[in-house]
Amino acid sequence: MIRPSPSLGLLDRVLRILFPGVILLLLNGCSSVSYYGQLASGQLHLLWAREPVASVIADPDRDRQLRARLAQSQKARTFASQHLHLPDNQSYRLYADIGRPFVVWNVFATPEFSLKPQTHCFPVAGCVAYRGFYSQSAARGEAALQRLQGMDVSIGGVEAYSTLGWFNDPIISSMMSWGDERLATLIFHELSHQRFYVKDDSEFNESFATFVEQEGTRQWRAFQGLPPDDGALARQQEQFIQLLLGTRTKLEQLYTLPLSADQMRERKAAAFEQLRREYRTLRDSQWAGNKRYDAWINAPMNNARLLPLGLYNQWVPAFAALFRQVDGDWMKFYAAVEKLGTLPVEERKAALRALAGSANAAG
Repeated sequence: MIRPSPSLGLLDRVLRILFPGVILLLLNGCSSVSYYGQLASGQLHLLWAREPVASVIADPDRDRQLRARLAQSQKARTFASQHLHLPDNQSYRLYADIGRPFVVWNVFATPEFSLKPQTHCFPVAGCVAYRGFYSQSAARGEAALQRLQGMDVSIGGVEAYSTLGWFNDPIISSMMSWGDERLATLIFHELSHQRFYVKDDSEFNESFATFVEQEGTRQWRAFQGLPPDDGALARQQEQFIQLLLGTRTKLEQLYTLPLSADQMRERKAAAFEQLRREYRTLRDSQWAGNKRYDAWINAPMNNARLLPLGLYNQWVPAFAALFRQVDGDWMKFYAAVEKLGTLPVEERKAALRALAGSANAAG
């Protein structure tokens, strides 16, 4: 059994006293007691599992590959604060072995003929387009209930998440299946949420963190003396995302038409088949047959599967344009992002659209 260090043990004892009170506040007037209960239990288990990364690295009895991976991760963690100006705290200087491939499973749901997500609101994070579960079986149970109500449903496993600075987030064993560079990008992404977060705007938050992840990774490679990434995989990803976003647009237009349910289902299925055909053409003509997205594209398709793409990528070009406007100065960039975040939602989206338009005009 892993025993926390005395400082972490003290923190955990404090949290065991305070956290139930916090949960009682969350549950006040809420009928979904079991759902919030599993959130509290899952978060407490994660906090209890933490231990200093330095202790793991220094322990000769621990797995050698794990120790090497964690040592490399700490170089990226230091780079994140010193060069990307992301928060300098104990987050990602701790490690937690959770014994499962994902820390949470998110359940996305939409009506059968709509791309508007079913949202869920929380006191700290605001409203988000999914419900998270620390148990895969619980996520599947929630998905089954949503399907019984006629909803389109998708489940996605998540390797890491941010508590937005409320706790010191650990590197989780679920993050260790990726290579060293991907682990670094996850750290950059999650620390970005601690740097700035707008309540009730998932698209803004995830696009911001995705841009910091991408630009941070480019700078991290340069810092290590590695050659620039040739961009082939990034271009493939961008082309794939554009295919999916194009399908989203077609479906949004379809769902406005005065069609019967049967006609709507038929044309919806045809739109997804067209997406598969376009993907295979792109893969075979431009990607030299790279099949990296085959499993995703060949799985059963519905509206909910398209939701995360809009969350994580919609405003990335806008943030890239903003970064160029401040000549790559991270502190000026964060100040500009914070200014955007204070705007009323419609003004914020208009500003982001203008920035994205300027990026497109610049090529």
